[in-house]
Amino acid sequence: MSGGDERSEGLLEKKKMYIESCPGCRMDQRKEANRGIPYREFLYVWVVTLCTSLPISSLFPFLYFMIRDLHVAKRDEDIGFYAGFVGSAFMLGRALTSIFWGMVADHYGRKPVIMIGIISVIIFNTLFGLSTSYWMAISTRFLLGSLNGLLGPIKAYAVEVCRAEHQALGVSLVSTAWGIGLVVGPALGGFFAQPAEKYPHIFSEGSFFGRFPYFLPCFCISLFAVGAFISCFWLPETLHMHNDKDEETGVGPPAPKENLFKNWPLMSSVIVYCVFSLHDMAYTEIFSLWAVSDRKYGGLSFSSQDVGVVLAISGSLLLFQLFLYPSIEKLLGPVTSCRLAAFISIPLLAAYPFMAKLSGLELMLLVTCSSVFKNVLSVIVITGLFLLQNNAVSQCQRGAANGISMTGQSLFKAAAPAGGGVLFSWAQKHQNTPFLPGDQMVFFILNAVEFIGLLLTFKPFLIPAEQTQ
Repeated sequence: MSGGDERSEGLLEKKKMYIESCPGCRMDQRKEANRGIPYREFLYVWVVTLCTSLPISSLFPFLYFMIRDLHVAKRDEDIGFYAGFVGSAFMLGRALTSIFWGMVADHYGRKPVIMIGIISVIIFNTLFGLSTSYWMAISTRFLLGSLNGLLGPIKAYAVEVCRAEHQALGVSLVSTAWGIGLVVGPALGGFFAQPAEKYPHIFSEGSFFGRFPYFLPCFCISLFAVGAFISCFWLPETLHMHNDKDEETGVGPPAPKENLFKNWPLMSSVIVYCVFSLHDMAYTEIFSLWAVSDRKYGGLSFSSQDVGVVLAISGSLLLFQLFLYPSIEKLLGPVTSCRLAAFISIPLLAAYPFMAKLSGLELMLLVTCSSVFKNVLSVIVITGLFLLQNNAVSQCQRGAANGISMTGQSLFKAAAPAGGGVLFSWAQKHQNTPFLPGDQMVFFILNAVEFIGLLLTFKPFLIPAEQTQ
């Protein structure tokens, strides 16, 4: 063997040196020894992501009635206006703190930030269900968003806990659990809000749940968060933590830090992600408001329980996407799969306003199938963008990169419920305009945002990076 080959082998062995006290090195050793799918770690990813996504949109099926009962809106047509600001409070709070939590995750580890985020769900989601005033509702949602910085770290964790060949599955777990949470949360809100009215044989009007009609769905989610918090004690850390002495042995930080704002593969994918997030959040709120509003305003006159049924079915069938996406990503790649899903969403959304002409079982079946298909398409888009973002940076900056992503996404998602609520309220007052009357205008604008996102997935705007880890 030549001297050059010997030096190459020596360098290769040096690169594989591990520091026993470093949790990131222990995780790398585990991945080296076990090349299979890390099912236990992926289960943690699933549970934690579901925990943080459940409270985000769980309020939408009952928010219309909650605002009405808080007596802040003078007319029924104004309820959507006030509802939008409650929906935005969470995302505004998260936008202000996501970069901070990302930096904390890069310095102290993923696990502490994840556990703090779950505690915030337990406390402030419970308090939201006990809201007795409009400002209490906004404040608790804002604090829930501000202290819940775990989505960025859990996206980084899903990539770091597995080998490169399983990353598509890991990221798909995050986006699928996120998508399921965004539909199961509203399903819980639809089924369990106002229990004294829906289940009078179990809950009386004078009971605790009769006095606080929106507490039960929040309590159920907080109870799940307690279980998620306990499970996190067994969550292994993935961040490399090396000191100066470690660097002398040749096992230093994975890569030098760069200015993330100059990393165009990262920033372009973040911008595209923000546009699609704006669309998805606006759609989530508008769908529930549209479904429960009266037919004279162009709605479907569904009860909150009907909306809960539709969303529960949508959430359960998203499980198919978990097994479908890795194959799609392998065949088409994350960018092409994003484009295809966004393109199909446009004609699907355009058909929504015309569903109000149907009734009965035919209407319920069509709305349910459309909701399932729309949510699967949204998750495909978001999953592809998650992959692009996490592969655009090295591990030592994934927390901060995801923090930037969450800040941008949260700002857009904060604008979405407020803008969607104002737009929906305006549409209900303009049912007879000659061009795109009522809800046709709402869904037209949703489609316009989706189309902008589709255009941004093409070069020269979106430029994927080579996989870095």
